[in-house]
Amino acid sequence: MAWLILVPAFLYLLVLLVLFSAQTALIFPVGQVAPAAALPATAEPLEARAGSGERLRGIHIPPSRQGRERLLLLGFGGNATDAATTAALLHDLFPEADVAAFHYRGYPPSEGRPGAAALQADALVVHDLLRARLRPARIVVAGFSVGGGIAASLAARRPVDGLILVTPFDSLAAVAAGHYRWLPVRLLLRHRLEPAAELRASRVPVAIVAGGADTLVPPARTDALRRAIPHLVFDQTIPNAGHNDIYADPAFPAAMRDAFLAVTAAR
Repeated sequence: MAWLILVPAFLYLLVLLVLFSAQTALIFPVGQVAPAAALPATAEPLEARAGSGERLRGIHIPPSRQGRERLLLLGFGGNATDAATTAALLHDLFPEADVAAFHYRGYPPSEGRPGAAALQADALVVHDLLRARLRPARIVVAGFSVGGGIAASLAARRPVDGLILVTPFDSLAAVAAGHYRWLPVRLLLRHRLEPAAELRASRVPVAIVAGGADTLVPPARTDALRRAIPHLVFDQTIPNAGHNDIYADPAFPAAMRDAFLAVTAAR
């Protein structure tokens, strides 16, 4: 009888140990990043130095047409998205803006090891570098999926003029706990991204673009984020879009442009 209890308990603890050890690779799958999108000839490399010394490399795409003022759009992509893809996407949507995106720490060619705390700290360094270098009149931050957690953290700590969140969640721990109900995820998780908590006291104008068929970030997690945002100026759910295919949905470009107009008009 003792073995009937001890063996399952041992196996359960073994699974916990494996998942605890593997969580960084699961959340930040450095080796599974999709191929980078092609960049325009005007794109230029960027480099920053993390507070702990690692070199962070990024991309700046100048505007292809002149706007009324210099506006910087700073993008934070999903956990399996190359910075070039994020930059190219934003440049195509907003050719009148300076666009910048950095490869996350630990994602080649950036150095170091990825982690939620490290990426949130790096976002502050990147913001400060670009503000000093480009001297934009306004800065809008766009975060996609996991990048939304990093973007929200930045918006809570630096004066930005708008925040666009695509397929966002309220808490990474809550998302993970919903997918793995049989595990004590909240106790095991070392990587904390808490957009709802970060934005609860913020007055930055926020726009949300969500997918109605998103199964990775359930609607309840986006709803919880909506309720926590004091200054939600735009909110659109694209009905048939999933978490990863939302970018190919015909309604996505217009939703992003409307989101951009809403956050920039709110200031």
